[in-house]
Amino acid sequence: MDQFIVQPEAAGARLDAFLATQGGGHSRARWQQLIREGRVTVDGQPRKASHSVHAGEVVAFEIPPPAPVGLVAQDIPLKILFEDADLIVIDKPPDLVVHPAAGHAEGTLVNALLYHCADLAGIGGELRPGIVHRLDMDTSGALVVAKSEQAMSSLTHQFKNGLVQKEYLALVWGVVEPRTGHIETLIGRSTRDRKKMSANPDIGRRALTDYEVLEQFADAAVLRVRIHTGRTHQIRVHLTHIGHPVIGDTVYGRARKGDLPAPAGRQMLHAHQLAFEHPRTGQPLSFTAPVPEDFRTLWRAFRERGGTAID
Repeated sequence: MDQFIVQPEAAGARLDAFLATQGGGHSRARWQQLIREGRVTVDGQPRKASHSVHAGEVVAFEIPPPAPVGLVAQDIPLKILFEDADLIVIDKPPDLVVHPAAGHAEGTLVNALLYHCADLAGIGGELRPGIVHRLDMDTSGALVVAKSEQAMSSLTHQFKNGLVQKEYLALVWGVVEPRTGHIETLIGRSTRDRKKMSANPDIGRRALTDYEVLEQFADAAVLRVRIHTGRTHQIRVHLTHIGHPVIGDTVYGRARKGDLPAPAGRQMLHAHQLAFEHPRTGQPLSFTAPVPEDFRTLWRAFRERGGTAID
């Protein structure tokens, strides 16, 4: 077993909090789990997570190897923008579900990562990738996944506290005025349809979105969208809220297939840029996912039908 000796400056801290500050990349929740499993002792005796440590105590612990999860590793091609021992950034195609769920037990990003990442360190005691944020199945673009407990903890903190820069491209219906705007609402579960989110719920969470028109056409526009919060379906809900739904969005938009100059087989939303700090080194990282071909084709078709570029 490995061990730490409690130094005087750490005396009085809770056992789980003390362990979380000693390095090793394990979260406080993970230490609590190990304490419950009896894998942590203080001077040879098991203690509760709430135990106050004293100077000179020997805290011994055993970290078991991560347990395999009941998911199938599948050889699904991935477009990798960056990878190291802590994280992997991929350019997600628009038809790939991120996490297994009802109706999608296989063929997901998680299944692909279990096959691709031979150096997963484990998250929460399980041999699995750490899904820090998600993109809808029909949304393409940059997505970061943690490969270790430390990376999961750091990236989760960065996303939760608005330290991650997220920029999207969206093809939307209508003439967008003003050309730049700030959208701030509450977003919560719709009272009319529990499968949908709403920008006007009685109870919701604060959501902030900025947009800028990149190119305006006669009846559609290309927007650069920056989100400062990460609510479910935030961009789709906010753009519909201001009267400019994402083209191809069958949930929050409207059917206008006859008005399209080229097919839109999915919602035209792309996670174009993603920036954050490396969870281990603190180095700023920034990634750009190229605009996918279906998005480019529709963009070009609207332009050829008539439009004015915005400087």
